[in-house]
Amino acid sequence: MSRLMLGRTLERICKAVLLLCLVHFLIMMILYFDVYSQRFDIFSRFNNGRGANNSRGAHHYYYNFSSGRPNTTFASYLATADHLLPSTKPEANHTPPTPKPLPPCPEVPLGLVGRLLIEFSSQITLERVQRENPNVTEGGKYTPPDCRPKQKVAIIIPFRHRDNHLKYWLHYLHPVLRRQKIDYGIYIINQLGEDTFNRAKLLNVGYTEAIKDAEYNCFIFSDVDLIPMDDRNLYHCYDQPRHFAIAMDKFGFRLPYAGYFGGVSGLSKKQFLKINGFPNEYWGWGGEDDDIYNRITLNGMKVSRPDVRIGRYRMIKHERDKHNEPNPQRFSKIQNTKNTMRKDGISSLMYRVVSIKKYPLYTNISVEIGKPPPRPLKG
Repeated sequence: MSRLMLGRTLERICKAVLLLCLVHFLIMMILYFDVYSQRFDIFSRFNNGRGANNSRGAHHYYYNFSSGRPNTTFASYLATADHLLPSTKPEANHTPPTPKPLPPCPEVPLGLVGRLLIEFSSQITLERVQRENPNVTEGGKYTPPDCRPKQKVAIIIPFRHRDNHLKYWLHYLHPVLRRQKIDYGIYIINQLGEDTFNRAKLLNVGYTEAIKDAEYNCFIFSDVDLIPMDDRNLYHCYDQPRHFAIAMDKFGFRLPYAGYFGGVSGLSKKQFLKINGFPNEYWGWGGEDDDIYNRITLNGMKVSRPDVRIGRYRMIKHERDKHNEPNPQRFSKIQNTKNTMRKDGISSLMYRVVSIKKYPLYTNISVEIGKPPPRPLKG
């Protein structure tokens, strides 16, 4: 009887031990899954990958859990699978950041130096000017890299047989314009042939050809022999037509008369079209600037000018060009501006472009503009 009781007691103890082991095992499993729940998330990712079999260009990975490799365990698979399956972390954005918009260029740029020393005794070469202005692009164009100009400026020069003057002009003006933060292009309008020179008509040609090349809204018309002596004389357009060269050394640094509009002037596109451009019928020297001044005032505009201390210019000395003799009809034509400006101007311009060549420092446009009409016989 005592043996039977002992056997039952041992049986109960064994059952209790087994139950205790089972409880311990369950607790360990719960802790195991709780700690490694992040690892087991791989199953959901693996199943999602299998569900994307129909996606174009998708990559699929298959694993052999019974590969027969020594010491291959499920834990080791989990350790390597993180490197094989796509990460759930968002991918880095490789799109280059959008550049910040440039600020507007200041009304008065900070890099200006004021009064300039201008001399014409040094020998200037185009190669030297090009080295000094590496940021000027083909065709003589430049855009400030650090700010956004309000205007796009075409600088137009009537030209014939003035190559040496052009070198000095490019040497001095390119640095000035860059310091002024001007978005500009330079156009040399070369009159072919040896017929009488016509400055104003060449300026009309320059306007017409420049707007074909770019969307300019400001036009500076400059003689090739005039160099500004102060870079605070800003080469852009104003609310009213602008006369820049108001104090030349030729005239003792004074304005020769109130209606003078010669040398260097500037008009916006709107102002230029309002006066129908410049007259085409001033053959030879003189008169066209006064006609332009009349067109401006007759159309209700006023000429604006810089301070006389800033609008100073040096002129490169030279002999009068052949076939640019004074125009004997200039005085009668000036008096008749009111009657001629609507029919003689940009609306009646006729010419032929022979060639357009873009050099590193400027654009050269060679044109044929015709001949002056025969003069009426005296008496």
